Amino acid sequence: MCGIYITNIPYEKKEIVEKLKSIEFRGPDNLGYEKVGDVSFGHLRLAILDLDVRSNQPYNFGHLKIVFNGEIYNFEDIRKELVALGYTFETTSDTEVLIKGFSEWGKEMLPKLNGMFAFAIHDAKNNTVFCARDRMGVKPFFYYWKDGNFEICSQLRPLINAESKIAQEAVSIYLDCGYIPSPYSIIEDVYKLPPGNFMEIDLVKKTKTISEFWNLKPAEIRDISYEEAKKELHELLIDAVKIRLQSDVPLGSFLSGGIDSALVSAIASKISKTPVNTFTIGFEDPKFDESKVAKQFAAIIGSNHTETICGPDDVLQMIPSFVKVYDEPFADSSALPSLLLNSVTKQHVTVALSGDGGDESFMGYINFDLLSKFNKISRIPVFIRKIISYLPLYKMFGGRPETMQAFLKSTNSDEFSWKIFTGFETLQANPIYRWKKYYEGYKKWAGNPLQRMADLNIKLWLENDSNVKVDRASMAFSVEVRSPFLDYRIIEFARTLPVVYRYNQGVKKKILKDILSEYIPEEIFNQPKRGFAIPLDFWLRNDLKQDVLEKLNPTFLNKIPNLDVNKFMKKMQLFFEGKYDYSFIVWRLYVLALWYEEFGFNEIEK
Repeated sequence: MCGIYITNIPYEKKEIVEKLKSIEFRGPDNLGYEKVGDVSFGHLRLAILDLDVRSNQPYNFGHLKIVFNGEIYNFEDIRKELVALGYTFETTSDTEVLIKGFSEWGKEMLPKLNGMFAFAIHDAKNNTVFCARDRMGVKPFFYYWKDGNFEICSQLRPLINAESKIAQEAVSIYLDCGYIPSPYSIIEDVYKLPPGNFMEIDLVKKTKTISEFWNLKPAEIRDISYEEAKKELHELLIDAVKIRLQSDVPLGSFLSGGIDSALVSAIASKISKTPVNTFTIGFEDPKFDESKVAKQFAAIIGSNHTETICGPDDVLQMIPSFVKVYDEPFADSSALPSLLLNSVTKQHVTVALSGDGGDESFMGYINFDLLSKFNKISRIPVFIRKIISYLPLYKMFGGRPETMQAFLKSTNSDEFSWKIFTGFETLQANPIYRWKKYYEGYKKWAGNPLQRMADLNIKLWLENDSNVKVDRASMAFSVEVRSPFLDYRIIEFARTLPVVYRYNQGVKKKILKDILSEYIPEEIFNQPKRGFAIPLDFWLRNDLKQDVLEKLNPTFLNKIPNLDVNKFMKKMQLFFEGKYDYSFIVWRLYVLALWYEEFGFNEIEK
C-alpha cells in the first residue's frame, strides 16, 4: 500500500517532494524520486512484501519504470509463469512481477491480475505511459489532464494548487450523493480513472485513451443446488482469505459484531498456524456497541483479541484527521469510527483483513428490504400511488416525508434504487444529472430488481463511498486493509447464484450465514446488527452545534454552486427543532464547509 506520483509538468524536485510529503502517511517507509527526460516520478512506500530497499520504487526494468500502489495477491503464480518464459527475479516483491509481466504481455497482463492496484508504467523507448486501476476501484487513481500535460497521484491534495478551481458539476453531484463518483473530482481538469479501466498516454502526440478491461456483465444464473453453491462459495472464500495472508509485516483482522468480518476472521483463524490478531472498537453507548458480540466471536475462533472502548470525545477528536486525509468532500460519517479503528490497529499490526464488500454481493443492506417492500407497493398503479402520496402518511408511519413520497411516486424499481443511492429529494437548485450515464449499466445487467440494485451498489456506492472510506481511514495511520469479499471471483460468482440463495424472504446474506454457522453457532451471530455508526444527530445538535451554525452561515451557503439555499435552511431548522432527522444533510454541508476551509476556497464566489 503506497502513494504514486508521475507527471510531465516541469516541477522542480523539491516541489514534487513537498507534494508527496503532504500525503506521507500513505507510505512512511520510503520517499522515492526519479526523473527520465521530461517525466518525473515519485513514490511513497509502505513496505509490506520484501522489506529490503531493493523493492523501493520507482522500480526499473530495462526501458520501463513503474510506480505502483496496492497488492497483487496472485503474484507468485504469475512469477512462476514468467520464470517458465525465461525471466529471472532479484526481489520477492509483487512490483517486480508486475513490471516484468507488463514487459511480456503488455495490457493483456491485466486480466491475469488478482489484486487491488493503481499503477503507472513509463516506457522510455516508445515515449508512453500505461496506467491501470483494479476492477473494484479499491485503490485510488487521480489525474490532472489539460492540453497534454498530466499529473497522476493516489490522492487529490498534491494536485491542488493556487490555480485550481472547483468543479461546479461535481459539487452538484456531492449535494445529492455525499461523495463525488468517478470519473469526476471536486477540482476542474482533475479526474478519477474508473475501476477496471486502463489509460494510455502518448507523450509525443500528447494524447490519452481510456479503455475498459473489466466490468460487470449480464448475469447468467447457474442451475446449481444450494448445497453445491454453498460449497463452491466456501472454497472461494477460503482461497480469497488465504492469498491475502501473505505479508512480511504483522497482520490481523477487523472483527465487529457482523457476519462478514466474523466469517473472514474465522477462516483466517482456521488457515493460520498461529492465533490471528483481531481488533474491535466498542462504544460506551450500548445502542452503537458491538464489542460484546465480537468478544464472543473471538473466543470461539481462538483469536488474540484487542478491544478498545471509546467515548464520544475519542470519535470527535478524529475530525481534524478526517479533514486532512479525505482531501475531497466525503460525507459518510462512519469514516470517523473507521479512522479510530485504524489508529488502534496500527499499534499492533500493519495489515488488516476486513469484511467490506459482503453486503453488496450478498444483499446485506437494509436497502434490499426497502426495495422488496417497494416491489409489493409497485403493484398499485402509479397514478393511484401519486394521489396517495399527497396524504400526510409519514405522520402515521414516522420518518421523513420525502421517504414516503419516494415509495409512492417512483415509477419502477430501478428509479427507486437510484433514489436510495442519490437521495429521495435533491438539494440542487437546478438539478444536473448528466453524470448518471456512467452508472446506468445496472438497468440491463440482470432481470431481478434485487440483483440490479446490488449491481448499482457495487458500481456506484462501493467504489465511491465504501472503498474511499476504507482506503483513506487506513492510510491515515499507514495500515493496509485487504478485503476478501472484494475478490473479483467472489463478486462474479455471487451474481451467478439465484437471488433467493442470498436474500430469502427478508433473510439477508443467507448463504454467508449458513457458511458462518460452520465456525460460529447461529444463536451467537444471529443478533441485531448495529452497523459502524455514530450518534450523529445527537452530536450535531450538541457538541458540534455551535461550529456547524457558524460555518453554515448564509454567506457561505450562497457561495456553494447550485445549492438550493432556502430548501437546505428549512431542513436544517427542522433538524435543530427536533422534528425530522436531517442529520445526514447537515453533516454533508458541514463537511463541505470544512473542505472549503482546509483548501482555502472560502473566498470563491458563486
